Amino acid sequence: MDEIKKKSVVIFYSTSAAIRTESLSKKQQIEVKLIPVPRHLSSDCGICLSFYTDDLEKIKDVLSKNNIEFDAIYDL
Repeated sequence: MDEIKKKSVVIFYSTSAAIRTESLSKKQQIEVKLIPVPRHLSSDCGICLSFYTDDLEKIKDVLSKNNIEFDAIYDL
């Protein structure tokens, strides 16, 4: 049986930050996807960036090196 990989999400203050992070992450060959923010995490409408938890440090590196502001990172 295949191992199920854990996922995490980054919640942003703006849609533009989410889209920018998606683009920069894909350039680094990090598998990411923009998804609606899960209701249990925020009642706000919006999108967040979903990624495999194994790539957490890579995602943090993209955010840090590009000075991208974000609200929080959560495990799903």
